[in-house]
Amino acid sequence: VQLQASGGGLVQAGGSLRLSCLASRRTSSTYSMGWFRQAPGKEREFVAAISWDGRRTYYADSVKGRFTVSRDNAKNNAYLQMNNLKPEDTAVYHCAVRSRSRVVDSTESYDSWGQGTLVTVSS
Repeated sequence: VQLQASGGGLVQAGGSLRLSCLASRRTSSTYSMGWFRQAPGKEREFVAAISWDGRRTYYADSVKGRFTVSRDNAKNNAYLQMNNLKPEDTAVYHCAVRSRSRVVDSTESYDSWGQGTLVTVSS
């Protein structure tokens, strides 16, 4: 499956953005999806993950309470709603799918990755 993330942009601190991740085809009910980000000069880090049915979600501590992950399988889309953005959230955000139902935070566990979308938060 191919993935394409979109929705990034420039926003002031305290603002909001909603990222989308469009899959090229419908994914199996065993697939979970994740969001990751990579800031300049830093390693890629986990942000959030969601099970196929949306019942299970998992967040990095740094975004818990500010970000919300969701998905619409009928549209082959996943979303990351980002509120109260901070300058340290500035990064390229990537979505990924994993052919297992359990939501996890390790990059090695994901099978397919999309091109990222840049989020820049100004102070």
